[in-house]
Amino acid sequence: MSDIEIARRAIKKPISEVARRLDIPEEALEPYGRHKAKLDAAFLKSLADRKPGKLVLVTAINPTKAGEGKTTTTIGLGDALNLLGKKTAVVLREPSLGPCFGQKGGATGGGRAQIVPMDDINLHFTGDFHAVTTAHNLLAAMLDNHLHWGNALGIDSRRVFWPRVLDMNDRALRSMVVSLGGVANGFPREARFDITTASEVMAILCLARDLDDLEKRLARIVVAETRDGKPVTAGDLKASSAMAALLKDAVKPNLVQTLENNPVLVHGGPFANIAHGCNSVVATRAGLALADYVVTEAGFGADLGAEKFLDIKCRQAGLVPELAVVVATVRALKLHGGAEEKTLDDEDVDAVARGLPNLLRHVENLGKYGLPVLIAINRFPSDTPAEIKAVEAKCRAAGTEAHLCEHWSRGGEGTVALAKAVVKTLDAGESRYRPLYADDLSLGAKIETIAREIYRADKVAIAPAAKRRLAALEAAGYGMLPVCIAKTQYSFSADPALRGAPTGHALPIREVRLSAGAGFVVAMAGEILSMPGLPRKPAAEHIGLTVDGDVDGLS
Repeated sequence: MSDIEIARRAIKKPISEVARRLDIPEEALEPYGRHKAKLDAAFLKSLADRKPGKLVLVTAINPTKAGEGKTTTTIGLGDALNLLGKKTAVVLREPSLGPCFGQKGGATGGGRAQIVPMDDINLHFTGDFHAVTTAHNLLAAMLDNHLHWGNALGIDSRRVFWPRVLDMNDRALRSMVVSLGGVANGFPREARFDITTASEVMAILCLARDLDDLEKRLARIVVAETRDGKPVTAGDLKASSAMAALLKDAVKPNLVQTLENNPVLVHGGPFANIAHGCNSVVATRAGLALADYVVTEAGFGADLGAEKFLDIKCRQAGLVPELAVVVATVRALKLHGGAEEKTLDDEDVDAVARGLPNLLRHVENLGKYGLPVLIAINRFPSDTPAEIKAVEAKCRAAGTEAHLCEHWSRGGEGTVALAKAVVKTLDAGESRYRPLYADDLSLGAKIETIAREIYRADKVAIAPAAKRRLAALEAAGYGMLPVCIAKTQYSFSADPALRGAPTGHALPIREVRLSAGAGFVVAMAGEILSMPGLPRKPAAEHIGLTVDGDVDGLS
């Protein structure tokens, strides 16, 4: 059966019954139908003084076309911990419509490790992404309106940074000219669209602690500069209060369930390249207040997602993770070891061995944050005993445990061994979490630290314009912010074709962007698209409705 067929046959419980698993009273729910709800703002505020549970981060090796199953593993581990009698909440990001209709076709797990209602979550959900899109574009409209009606702030129209956004992959919108058609339509200028997940408003939604913090962060967004280089903010344009009004419901996390009826908080979805790629601070903190164990994930491989989770999200939110789980598949390791995609079903222990340095480097990197690390081998039907044994033996020799996980075919039952290892490791209390770099390092030094310690680059090649921008940001008082490096997810380097565990490469920084409201500085390494395009055969070609009016084709 396909993922959506499995999800459609799920026996879902009323959301109030799922909420009781976390002792959430029915009056704290704002239902969106029978099987999804938002948590009430007053209830969220009442959780502030509770002792937090234990936070487990699920991350992965550098992704490949073979798939790693990070979300699926996160869900399977949450189900398994609940099977062991541990009060556990899973906390995830929301799917974006762009990837759903582009390449992924859905992002709610797979097989017997899914969250439901699968079609609702993938398509619109509770409207959070639409609210972010509208708030972002309201600011764009008010900026152009200000330029049209006299430009009292003295904005230099050549220095307007704020794009528009759309939650869809559309390459035709990457570069354009707006305000054509005469005086009544404003002043023509070059502009662009980003995908909604790349919006700074999305990053702010996911880093804000509450509605008040959200509005303050929105006011700090820098949208343009004057002719003499002074920043112009959303607060200067008097847009932030209206933006916050549009986001007043979107800031509340959403409650759904796994196929095994365990509680899942799903909220936010910043781009893991351009932004920090994690679910919201509000949802994570709520999960920690409500459960003894919280299993969450970060975007893409550990070099991007985990690094940003640990250096940006945890730093800003005061979170203390206690364990990292790195997901790998035999198939993906083969690709990192040089195997061809068409041969992945064939046994190739040598290719697995050649690809293992990618996995082990991520394990070593996470140790630099003071975190104990476990490995989840997400099993595929084509994996052979010899290939699995090669992974287990190499990981054991490197001082970490690898656990075979079969959540895709067996649900939580298939991940019990990993769950027991998670409990044992957490009980040992070995975590000594610390960020990779100090706040008072210069922005350039922070970039170099990540490049050297995480990517294993020999040097950082910063373009002259980017150097000047870094110096200007330091002078303007932004030097204490963490850095968010935007690079390809497919490699430790900036070259997506360089698989495995490369060394001796240079990290090219071509551009620097300020996300003042989100609270980080983005360093663009290589060619990173903030508006993806659709592939030759988009998943949208296979998505539609059944004769009964149900969504079909999501996977």
